[in-house]
Amino acid sequence: MALDFSGQNLRGRNFKGRQDLAGANFSYADIRGANFTNANLTGANFSHAKAGLQRRWAIFLVLVSWLLSGLSGLLWAFNGYLVSLIFNYQLNNQIAGWTALIVLIAFFFVIIRQGVAAGLGAFAIALALAVAFAIAFALALAFAFAGALAVAGAFALALAVAFAFAVAFAVAVAGAFTGVGAIAFALAIAFAFAVAFAVAVAVAVAFAGAFAGAGVGTLLSIYIGWRAMKGDEKHFLIRNIAVTFAATGGTSFRGADLTGADFTQATLKSTDFRKAMLTNTCWHQAKMLDRVRPGSTYLQNSQVRQLLVTRQGQDKNFDRQNLRGINLKEANLADASFIGADLSEANLQDADLSRAKLKQTQLDGTDLTGTTLTGAYIEDWGITNTTKLHGVRCEYVFMCVPTKKDPDPLRKPDNNQEVFADGDFADFIKPIFDTLDLYHNQGVDPRAVAIAFKNLAENHPEAELEIVAMEKRGDDEILLRAKTAPGSDKSQMSAEYFDDYNQLKALSQSQQLLLIEKDSYISDLKNMITTALGHPKSYTQGNTIMSNISGINIQGSSNVSGIAGNSSVANLGTISGNVSIALTQLPDSPDAEKPGIKELLSQLQDAIIQSTYLPEEEKAEALEQVKTLAEAGKSPQESTKQKTAKTAITMLKGIFTGLPAIASVVEAGNKLLPAIAKLFGLG
Repeated sequence: MALDFSGQNLRGRNFKGRQDLAGANFSYADIRGANFTNANLTGANFSHAKAGLQRRWAIFLVLVSWLLSGLSGLLWAFNGYLVSLIFNYQLNNQIAGWTALIVLIAFFFVIIRQGVAAGLGAFAIALALAVAFAIAFALALAFAFAGALAVAGAFALALAVAFAFAVAFAVAVAGAFTGVGAIAFALAIAFAFAVAFAVAVAVAVAFAGAFAGAGVGTLLSIYIGWRAMKGDEKHFLIRNIAVTFAATGGTSFRGADLTGADFTQATLKSTDFRKAMLTNTCWHQAKMLDRVRPGSTYLQNSQVRQLLVTRQGQDKNFDRQNLRGINLKEANLADASFIGADLSEANLQDADLSRAKLKQTQLDGTDLTGTTLTGAYIEDWGITNTTKLHGVRCEYVFMCVPTKKDPDPLRKPDNNQEVFADGDFADFIKPIFDTLDLYHNQGVDPRAVAIAFKNLAENHPEAELEIVAMEKRGDDEILLRAKTAPGSDKSQMSAEYFDDYNQLKALSQSQQLLLIEKDSYISDLKNMITTALGHPKSYTQGNTIMSNISGINIQGSSNVSGIAGNSSVANLGTISGNVSIALTQLPDSPDAEKPGIKELLSQLQDAIIQSTYLPEEEKAEALEQVKTLAEAGKSPQESTKQKTAKTAITMLKGIFTGLPAIASVVEAGNKLLPAIAKLFGLG
C-alpha cells in the first residue's frame, strides 16, 4: 500500500535512496529542505506541496545577499571617486578621471546590450588596450600621466566588473528565493553603503562624484539582476549562479525517479532536479518552476517550462527540441511546429495538435490517445507499433509540409469533400511493422550512408535491421527505411546513425575508402543509394537480416526496384489496358480450382486499380510491374524469366510497404505475391 504523507510537515526530512515511495501521497505537504536524492518516487503525488528552503537557510542566504550588496556599494563609490578626478586641478588626475569615465560607459554599454559574459570579455580587451595606450602615451608625454591613465582605466573597470556582478548577483539571489521586499531591502542596504561611503569620500576630496557614481552604478546593476531573473539569455551567467546558490539547502530530487509524478500547483523554488528521471511528470500550474536547478533535464529550456506549466503552446515553434517523455496531456498545441523534434514516450493524451507540423517528429512510444490531429502535417513522422493511436480524432491530414505553391499537399483522404470516420485514421496510418526512418538531405553521400548503416547494424544486432524501402524525396534527398525488431529504441539508433553519418560525410573520399577496403555489402548498398538518387522514385525490399553481420551480403536487395522513368503518370486506363492485353497472351490454368499466373496477376491488377490508399503515380508503377510479370510468363528462358519476375515482385513489395495492414491491396499482395513467386520457381 502506498504511503500517505499528505498535509504533513516534512521540512528537513531525509528520504535519500528510499525505494518504498512509489505512488506515495505528498499532496499539500511541506517538503522544504527535504532530501529525496536517488529515491524511487514513480507515480508519487506532490500536488500543492511546498518545496524550497527552510527558514534558517533562507535567512542565511538573505544575509549573504545583503553583504554582497553592501560590498558592491563600496566598490562603486571608488569608481565614483575615480570619475570625480575630472574636476581635479592636476592634468594627470583629469586624464585619469576621463579615462575611467569612458571605460565605465563602454563597459556598461556592452554589458546591457550583450550581457555579463560579453562584458567580462570587454573588460579583458579594455585592460589590454589601456596598458598599450599607456605605453604609447609614455613615449609622447611623461610616464606619470600614462601610468595614471592606465591605472585609472584598469582600476575603474575592475571595480565596475566587481560591482556589477555583486549587485546583480545579490538582486538575482534575492529574487531567486525571496520576495520583492527582500530585494528592495538588499538594494537599500547597497545604496546606503554606497551613499555613506560616497559622502565620506566626497567630504574628503570635496567632490560629489562618488555619490553620483554609486547611484548610477546601483541602478544599472539592479537592471542587470532584474533582467537575469526574467530569463534574459544575455544574463544567463548571473541567473544560473544565483539559482544554484539559492538552491543550496533546498529540497533535493537529485537522481530521483519521478516518472509519472504529479507536481500540479506545487511550489518548487530552490529545488534541485539534476539527473532526475522526469518521464511523464506533470507540472501543470506548478509555481516558480523557473527557480529550480534543472541540470541537463528538459526543465533547463525556458520555453518548455512555460509550456509544461500553462499547457498553452498554440502557434509556438519547438523544432528539433528534445521533448522526450514530457507530459502535455490536454495541451493546446494547435498550429505548433515540432519539425524534427523528439516526442518519444511523451504523454499527449487529449492534446489539440490541429494543423501542427509533425515532419520527422519522433513518436516512438508516444501516447496519442484522444489527440486531435485534424489538418496536421505528418511528412515522415516517426510513429511505431508502440505509438498509442486509440481514439485519435482526425478528419484529414496532409502527408507533406505546405509550401507557397502547394498549401494543401497530399491531403488524405484525397477527396476534399471526404473525411475520416471515427477510428478510420488509426487504421489508415498504423504501420505494418516497426521501421527506422532515416531521412537525408542537403547533399547525400551514398558511401557515408552505407558505412554508417552497416556500423549501426553491427552495434545493434538485437534490432535485426533490414532495409525494406528506399525513396527519393526532392532533388537531393532520400529516405532510407529499415525494419526493426519490436522494442528497439529507434530514437537512440537514429541519433547514433546521424552522428556517425555526419562524421563520415566530413571525411575525404580516400579516408572513407580506407574504412571499407573491399567490403562488398557497403559497395552494394552505396550503388543502390546512388541509383535511387538518380531516379524520381525508388524502392527496395531486402531479405537480409542483420543479426549476423559478419558474413553479410545483400541478397535480394542488390536490385533497386520500382524505378519510374517519368514523374508524370500516364492514363491509368491505358496502362491497365496494356496489362490486360499482356494477360490475354498467357495460357489459362488447366485446373479451374487452382489459379495460374494469368489468374493471379488478374486478381492483383484488380486490387491495385480499386485501391483507395495508393496514389495514382504508385498505381501506375504497380500496374507496370504486373505487366512485366505477365511478359515474363511468356519468356522461354527460365533464368531470364526468374530474374525479371524477382525484380518485379521486389518492386511491388516496396510499393506496398508502409500502407496500412487493412488496405485491400496489402492483403491481396500478401496473399498473391508468394503464390506468383512460387509459380515462377522463386520459392
